[in-house]
Amino acid sequence: MINTDAIFNIQSETQFNELALKIFKYQFENNRVYRSFCDLLYKHPSDVKTMQEIPFLPIQFFKTHDIVSSTEPIQSTFTSSGTTGSITSKHLVTNLEIYKESFNKGFQKFYSNIEDYIVLALLPSYLEREGSSLIYMVDALIKQSKHSGSGFYLNNISELKDKLIRLDSEGKKVLLIGVSFALLDLVETHQFNLKHTIVMETGGMKGRRKELIREELHLQLKQGFGVTSIHSEYGMTELLSQAYSKGNGVFNTPNWMRILTRDTEDALSIQPKGKAGGINVIDLANINSCSFIATQDLGKVYENGSFEIIGRFDDSDIRGCNLMVL
Repeated sequence: MINTDAIFNIQSETQFNELALKIFKYQFENNRVYRSFCDLLYKHPSDVKTMQEIPFLPIQFFKTHDIVSSTEPIQSTFTSSGTTGSITSKHLVTNLEIYKESFNKGFQKFYSNIEDYIVLALLPSYLEREGSSLIYMVDALIKQSKHSGSGFYLNNISELKDKLIRLDSEGKKVLLIGVSFALLDLVETHQFNLKHTIVMETGGMKGRRKELIREELHLQLKQGFGVTSIHSEYGMTELLSQAYSKGNGVFNTPNWMRILTRDTEDALSIQPKGKAGGINVIDLANINSCSFIATQDLGKVYENGSFEIIGRFDDSDIRGCNLMVL
């Protein structure tokens, strides 16, 4: 078993690569589904020398299989949102403390101590269902902020508007985190001029509005809130870590997370930095499920390791899923 202290104390690329290879070997040996996937690719830990050579499990497997690398009891099952009748992803979490450590240390790295903020959450589509990992994280951040003014908002937009204006005018440090359609709903009710508030969108119209490209969405939100930049959070049900953008849609990862891109025509081929392709995520906090995931996002990774999301695959299935009968 890998010591989780090693995951959250990575200080160099060499350390990351070495630990990624150890976790690959551990998950190869302990995750039945991932082992079968690697076997079909004729990939064995003895043949894999760098993290770029590690097989990335198509994210759709979280919809059809139990992706677990631990024999410990399941503490929580996080599920993705989906349209009526669609199959949703499920992430079986055997150790919630790892998730808590990941999102707390990730937030600390990019935004300092959560106790410095009043956290206002506008996440109606997530609050209206069970099993959201985002709600779990934000609920924990709200409680840790230790401000009585922190909290969730569902349909009480007017109350949120008044509180935002009051707190910002008082010079309070506020984090407003919301799903895109709800933030747009809010700025349609009032034109703000916020000076001390971070506005962070978590993406997605969830079928409530027409999808917008990021530049258009951020322009509308910047104008509506009167801020110079819109922050973003990049996370998903299948991960236990998040990347953050402080503007312009360019994300940075914590030390235990990396983004690579794969060739859209050859799912097994990792591309050099600077070339657009399918987003592959290494999340070492996912030690008890799978740390190596091929997502449905398209993006570009820059030389410093930051990345940008530029779209999604048109097809519902990622190339490579047909390697196993789903």
